[in-house]
Amino acid sequence: MGWRCVWGGVLSRARAGSAFRRFADGDVGGRSPMYARVAGALSESDEALRVVEAVPARGRRPAVILAALHDLALAGRAPELAAAYAEGDADGAARAAVHTLLRMSDSVADLAGRRSVRVGETGRCAVLYPAIAEAAGRAGADKVGLIDVGCSAGLNLNVDRVGITYSDGRKLGDPSSPVQQTCSVMGDRSVPNRVVPEVVARVGIDLDPVDVTDADDARWLRACVPPDQREEAARLDAEMALLAAEPPELLRGDAVEVLPDALGRVPEDALPVVITTWRLSRFSLESRLRFLHRLSDAASARAVAWVSVEGVGVAPAVPTFGDRRASGHSIIGLALFGHASLNVESLGRAWSRGRLLSWVADPWE
Repeated sequence: MGWRCVWGGVLSRARAGSAFRRFADGDVGGRSPMYARVAGALSESDEALRVVEAVPARGRRPAVILAALHDLALAGRAPELAAAYAEGDADGAARAAVHTLLRMSDSVADLAGRRSVRVGETGRCAVLYPAIAEAAGRAGADKVGLIDVGCSAGLNLNVDRVGITYSDGRKLGDPSSPVQQTCSVMGDRSVPNRVVPEVVARVGIDLDPVDVTDADDARWLRACVPPDQREEAARLDAEMALLAAEPPELLRGDAVEVLPDALGRVPEDALPVVITTWRLSRFSLESRLRFLHRLSDAASARAVAWVSVEGVGVAPAVPTFGDRRASGHSIIGLALFGHASLNVESLGRAWSRGRLLSWVADPWE
């Protein structure tokens, strides 16, 4: 039995080492040389891998471990690692990460075991703004209530509070906002020059929502951005500060079950606009269809809109332009549910989490 335990431990550490090497050699290497170096150092330390082996299974992924270490640095609990990150010293960060993991193994295990990595949180408003404005215009609504499904912190709910500049010169949103985003437009058609009407409710739904007014939650969201991605971190900080000034309602739970409660929080004289951005792929097909039925049921009493930005073929009932699945872009969809009707249209395509789009829908008056 003893030999089996030893051999099992060796295999577990070998798997962990391989995971960190793949992480270092994969996509993160191009996005974050700092994290590639740190992950490589962790993969070469048998003592560090022993610590990873003891972390609850859901928290052993390299991205989670590195975010936990970054959180400790941001909290001032790992000054050596924080200094190396601040100085851009990849070799120093690699040594400090191993040292911090060994010295603070319980703290790392606690964070990694109860937190989920949040990535790609910023930059989505540029693709959402014209779609939400289109939904309101087609429904004849002068007020909307936004419901973000799979919201994380709810940064999408800032959509009317940011300024957006498109590569063709179009400007939408708030030009005086401290948060300014840019978006490249493909094709010869600009996004419509419609304005998102007054937003009277902002509701987020998530299994584990992030409250940006809570210091620990906000720091964790920041910790999920690699320390050498400073522009991304600055954007995130600005968006979190804007959201914290007027925080949304956050509902915890399964979206299909919580959706009726969220819809009930939108005043009767406003159009509920439900938003999904790259979330439905995490749902089973059955759950996606139940989600669609929830929206249809809610429309028996009032009009409801659904704006989706999902991979090709992921959002039920949304046309795909005949595009193939896993084609590298997403479809911007708009569904309007009436008392006994459903109108669904694809408005365009989006790439790079909303930083590039092609508007396809014909002008609507």
